[in-house]
Amino acid sequence: MADLVAIKAAARKAAFARRKSAFDRKLPGAAGHLSEVLAGYRGVPLSGFVPIRTEIDPLPAMAEAAAHGPVGVPVIQGQAQPLKFSRWQPEGPMREGPFGAYVPEVDDYFEPEILIVPLVAFDTEGGRLGYGGGFYDRTLELLRAKRPTLAIGFAFDAQEAEDLPLEGTDQPLDMMVTESRILQFQR
Repeated sequence: MADLVAIKAAARKAAFARRKSAFDRKLPGAAGHLSEVLAGYRGVPLSGFVPIRTEIDPLPAMAEAAAHGPVGVPVIQGQAQPLKFSRWQPEGPMREGPFGAYVPEVDDYFEPEILIVPLVAFDTEGGRLGYGGGFYDRTLELLRAKRPTLAIGFAFDAQEAEDLPLEGTDQPLDMMVTESRILQFQR
């Protein structure tokens, strides 16, 4: 187990460096393909995320989707607990939440059917390396036990990796969207 922890730490470190390099290029229209995907799901309750540090920015696509249906952002409830999702509006009042991510000032929770998932690294098979807290894995497992729930990874192309150190509890992505492409995975 200690080996897996070390392997994951090394994979994250390499992916963070690649992500920072991609972020520093400040490519315009990085959320264009995400908008394209979400246009096919108008009105379906979804959750995105407010980017922190060097994460790719999904906010333009989320703002478009909010004109057609409920859009939320994740709110961490505590260690080893699934996320909850609070209704978000473009330009709505926000407050700082755990880990520096901003969340709506007033909690208005709902359950999304589509999750736009942040990540550190991804592979071309639907694997995702997150930050290590297991929040999205627990949440997707819970939501998928209730109803079909679409997990869309959103990241820079530079975050792609081979041989990700994955575990049996890792929830797979259904789709991966980057600034240049859309990958769909069969389950």
